[in-house]
Amino acid sequence: MSRQDVKPPVWQIVGYKNSGKTTLVCSLVERLAAKGIRTAVIKHDAHDFDIDHPGTDSYRHRKSGAGAVALVSSQRTAVIEEAETGLDELIGRFSAYDMILVEGFKQAEYPKLVMVRSQEDHSLVSELTSVNAIVSWLTDDKVRGNMDVHPGSVPVFGVNDTGRITEWLLHHSKQGTTE
Repeated sequence: MSRQDVKPPVWQIVGYKNSGKTTLVCSLVERLAAKGIRTAVIKHDAHDFDIDHPGTDSYRHRKSGAGAVALVSSQRTAVIEEAETGLDELIGRFSAYDMILVEGFKQAEYPKLVMVRSQEDHSLVSELTSVNAIVSWLTDDKVRGNMDVHPGSVPVFGVNDTGRITEWLLHHSKQGTTE
């Protein structure tokens, strides 16, 4: 089987706004990179964003009506499309990576690590599908106390426990338990 036939494991990091998703994703990417794991990140943004700015050639291209603009250098490539791209399509574009971390897209069906910052966030765990782990700002007892999680069914990690989370992701990715 060639590398092209092997799909990289996909893990979602989900939670409410300001729950620490970006901080966790960045820490995981750093730790994975230190282990030689090439990681792609896909981030959902609920707001309109613009990565192109007035005065640049690519901005002028878009403003003149181009539906897509690609910027390519010897170090990086950026593609700006005037359309929403589905998560599955983006994941397909990143198939050459070793792992894909998805920040957001709560309703997607990929395995999830759910960020729990406060007891008010507990309901999110029971509302979502494919919850494989919880990353919490609370103690283990406070996390399990108000959630529909059977003890031992999913691990609970502390928010600063990125080393253990990284090892857990790598172990479960090799086991093929990300489906």
